[in-house]
Amino acid sequence: MSNEASDLLLEIGVEELPSSFVEAALRALPDLATKRLAELRLRHGAVRALGTPRRLALLVSGVAARQPDLEEEVTGPPVKAAFKDGAPTKAAEAFAQKLGCTVADLRRVEGPKGEYLAGTRREAGRPAAELLPEVLASLVAAIPFRKSMRWGQGDFAFGRPIQWLVALSGGEVIPVEIAGIRSGRTSRGHRFLAPGEIAIGAAKDYVEAMRAAHVLVDPEARAQLMRERLLAAARDAGGALIEDDFLIGENLSLVEEPHVIVGSFEERFLELPERVILEVARGHQRYFGVRDARTGALLPRYLAVVNTAEAPEKIKRGNDNTMRSRLSDAQFFYREDVKIPLANRREKLGGIVFQKRLGSVLAKAERVERLARELGLLLMLPEQTLVAAASGAHLAKCDLVALMVGEFPELQGEMGRAYALAQGVSPEVADVVRDHYLPKGAADATAPTNAGALVAMADRLDTLVGCFAIGLVPTSTADPYGLRRACLGVLRTLLDRDLDLRLGAAFGAAYDGYAGVELNVAREELATRLGEFFSERLRGLLSDRLPQDAVLACLRVAADRPLDLRARVRAIDALSPEVRARVGEVFKRATNIADKAPAGEPVAPFGQDVHPSETALFAGYLTLREQIASDVRSGSYDTAFRAVADFAPLLHQYFIDVFVMTDDAAVRDNRLRLMRALSETCGSLARLELLGEAPRAAS
Repeated sequence: MSNEASDLLLEIGVEELPSSFVEAALRALPDLATKRLAELRLRHGAVRALGTPRRLALLVSGVAARQPDLEEEVTGPPVKAAFKDGAPTKAAEAFAQKLGCTVADLRRVEGPKGEYLAGTRREAGRPAAELLPEVLASLVAAIPFRKSMRWGQGDFAFGRPIQWLVALSGGEVIPVEIAGIRSGRTSRGHRFLAPGEIAIGAAKDYVEAMRAAHVLVDPEARAQLMRERLLAAARDAGGALIEDDFLIGENLSLVEEPHVIVGSFEERFLELPERVILEVARGHQRYFGVRDARTGALLPRYLAVVNTAEAPEKIKRGNDNTMRSRLSDAQFFYREDVKIPLANRREKLGGIVFQKRLGSVLAKAERVERLARELGLLLMLPEQTLVAAASGAHLAKCDLVALMVGEFPELQGEMGRAYALAQGVSPEVADVVRDHYLPKGAADATAPTNAGALVAMADRLDTLVGCFAIGLVPTSTADPYGLRRACLGVLRTLLDRDLDLRLGAAFGAAYDGYAGVELNVAREELATRLGEFFSERLRGLLSDRLPQDAVLACLRVAADRPLDLRARVRAIDALSPEVRARVGEVFKRATNIADKAPAGEPVAPFGQDVHPSETALFAGYLTLREQIASDVRSGSYDTAFRAVADFAPLLHQYFIDVFVMTDDAAVRDNRLRLMRALSETCGSLARLELLGEAPRAAS
């Protein structure tokens, strides 16, 4: 091989891999390759993972032709173990042999626990050509799959059977053998559009050579072409594409070159709620929907991403037949469901178990309806909002026993809203039925109305309180009831809707709903445990966008009111990091000695050695005390924290000029009382001594 750096190519040709397998492998490959090349001391440039359903590939630019020579200092056994009666022991001889020298070549060095033997290990760098075959084989074996399979007579396991291998350093083949397959330079083109073998001249030619064979190995290029062809197909069909990143991702690892076929279904199916039609297309078939570009109405069209441009009419007929069949089923479910008023389905919820100790879904629905109103009263929301929330909560779970939701569980809430509207329920109440499931995930929006927010929070709080009360607490490895997600849903809803709820009161109201249910944890203890659980989630939620030291400082005093907590943290964030650090430094010193103070309030400084800094600090304290009390009552935290920042230099100068722990007991006690008073006064805002500290990892 050449002595110059060369690009490295590894392609593993396989039987079609599932989409999730391709995605996982492409995520893992760059780190695996980087780690193994580092272990070999082979310098290199950019690392790219490429792949389609039929191949996984690794392309590394500028891999060095050989390792650099190694020269490193190595510490060996203690001298007292290396020699006995002046003669070298087996430990000394083994260490010298390891370094390729004699015991006489070793030297003595001072270590933390005495003298040790040391020496220099030298190793000539080896050519990459000798190292790469073994490392590439180990790299292939290390690719993770959710499930692997064995085939043939061997014991090698992989996501799917390997069909061919390409391994090149520049233009030269790297000899690798895996599962009986030997590497070469021959790849294969698109299964339908270019089914023959493709000779790869050099690693740098790989991407373009495969493109010429109708295989886009770069997922980003494949996604871009897919999007372009979808947009064009939607325009040609007289509409606009309903863009969907999920579907782009799903189809991305199902094709090697994306082609788009426009399908259609009968207009009679448009009587179905739009969400049903899109779910049939999206959930079952991975098809995209199309809207009228002018009116926004759903068109009786869909777009299917396929892996070949051959026989499009035949593919379209098959797809249309499948869509017609599935939409016919959905239409039957819909027509049957709307015959029964939504409220009349409520009693059937008694036959669905929510949790064996916490009762049925009907019992939960009754608790949620009551709790939604209780939360509204705690928040002092208008009666109209409370009525809408309670009415929506009454219907919220009823669609769980509808035929449509039985077939499409992901439409729960959506179908409840659709049936409610079809049966004359007001839009405000119908929206609550849909929105009480929000947010469904970390990236989803929260409920857009206060009525919906009340039911969304009530539903989650009921689950959280019930599970914690019977000991179903999440562990580091398991959270079967989604309690972390439920907690974040409550917190995000409060913050997004600017709802100033006291969590302790909400926990108590939810706990009271379980009257008659045997619980393991008392009301007060549960509030404490759940409060800690919420505090950790709130810490992480706010720390994504706000300083972590500020979040931690405010959590200690305001975790029960998330909205109030955020206001405090934002006020601290308005201060510069340098100012925050100075405040934290001086208040840490004050807090550390405050617990030594005897009972009583501080008075004006007295004694023979009163310093002007002491007089200034006491006067500043009196002013600051009144300022903070007023600002906390009004929620004017920006003003309060600016006052603390302005006060901090007084405290800093005080510590320079005044010795608090003087021998005069009366003076010392008064100074300590002042430190305690300052700590307690400012502690009503935040634990200022924590500002500027590196936060500890959340559990």
